[in-house]
Amino acid sequence: MTDHVERRPRNFGPGIIHLGLGNFHRAHMATYTRAAIDAHGGDWGIIGVASRTAAVVDAMKKQDFCYTVAQISPDDYSYSVPNVHTDALVAANEGERLLELIADPRIKIVSLTVTENGYTFDPVTRRLNLADARVQQDLDGHELPVTPIGQIALGLERRMLAGNGPVTILSCDNLSHNGALTKTLVADFIAELPQGRGVSLALWIQRNVTFPSTMVDRIVPSTTQELIDQVTSATGYTDAVPVPAEPFSMWIIEDNFAAGRPQWEAGGAIFSDEVDKFEQLKVRLLNGTHSLLAYLGALSGAATIPESVSDPWIADAARKVLREEYLPSVQVPQGVDVRAYEAELFGRWRNVALGHRTSQVGSDGSVKLRERVPFPSQQLRENGQSRELLALTVSGYLSCVSPLPGFDPGEHARAMQDPLREVLRERTAAASNGTELAHIALAELRFLGDDVAEDQEFIARVGRYVDLLHSSGPREALSEAMNTTEWKRA
Repeated sequence: MTDHVERRPRNFGPGIIHLGLGNFHRAHMATYTRAAIDAHGGDWGIIGVASRTAAVVDAMKKQDFCYTVAQISPDDYSYSVPNVHTDALVAANEGERLLELIADPRIKIVSLTVTENGYTFDPVTRRLNLADARVQQDLDGHELPVTPIGQIALGLERRMLAGNGPVTILSCDNLSHNGALTKTLVADFIAELPQGRGVSLALWIQRNVTFPSTMVDRIVPSTTQELIDQVTSATGYTDAVPVPAEPFSMWIIEDNFAAGRPQWEAGGAIFSDEVDKFEQLKVRLLNGTHSLLAYLGALSGAATIPESVSDPWIADAARKVLREEYLPSVQVPQGVDVRAYEAELFGRWRNVALGHRTSQVGSDGSVKLRERVPFPSQQLRENGQSRELLALTVSGYLSCVSPLPGFDPGEHARAMQDPLREVLRERTAAASNGTELAHIALAELRFLGDDVAEDQEFIARVGRYVDLLHSSGPREALSEAMNTTEWKRA
């Protein structure tokens, strides 16, 4: 155990404003940025922006914007203090200041980790959800913007009007082609601005703003009181907002920056023209398999991912879905050994000291699964191959967040957060079996897109597994999914 924590001086100004001051950002981008500053200098300090909740901002202010990253493995804890944030604010309370900061010429990068749900987009069309009340509020202009896309677009408008030069918008969320998606959503928002305001802004963005894509990877669970006590005991100081993180960390970035960037290579970041392939590797093999572990684990009573993967039935299913149902749709980047990558994933998932909760991994499944399931399922269907475990994953999600009446999915499933939960429950309240539940969710609400909505065979299998999960439990559902080797071409 490491008991010495170095707090390095902060002798640099801000160059980055980051939307989303959660644990992931503070254990990922912040640590890479500190390494870059230590190695190469530069004014690349980060101004962190929380959306609505002031707890982390208030704690960081009291701690001179410092916090501890606790790197946790089964054998050891080690501690570091990135000390890279120069300020922090809550967007809901300081919306005017946020727009001014995005326009500030000192800011060269506006980055964000706001979760998939924070982009206010339609996961089916991958365009801005103009029906969202928050988006309409931002477009009306009577109040300060509340959505990240609205904040970025209107901040860029101020930057243009002030003549403050180019800037990069850097998405660090688990969305395929996240840079291109963010660019599209900002363009959609601008196109809806009243009185032709968006015409000159769109042209200015085309000339002055870039939207690189990235792939980010590090398991960063929620902070617990146990961790706070552990940090206090090991370091001798009290930190109200330490961050737990696994030793593994990866960041793949498209090198397309309009106004310079930190030398993140010093922290191990990789600049590559194969970001899309690394995205496929991560979003499907890691995140897709992670979803199965979360839903089947929660329904089995597992509080954490290590507990889930310790069940040999669930572990075998995870290996099979990774190898046989996700991998065929992945273009593997050069130099990546897939079997070594798989072994590394299972080692990370078995990190019992980290305690990554199934309820955390399973949250926001209506958005996450749209990124993970449809394309692999479509490819397998075209090739006449089995999609049983993809169907079981979706049925696990539905059983956790919108079960049939009378079924209790357990405390870990009930703790999952999902933007579609209330709509699903309202629409499926009269469903009497899994077939009806699956049809409403997939064919009527179309939450996994048009291809899945028209795929009656897949919907039927999802319904079958919902019934099995409800009547006989995860073990019986897993047994059927693992033993079904043929899938007739639709």
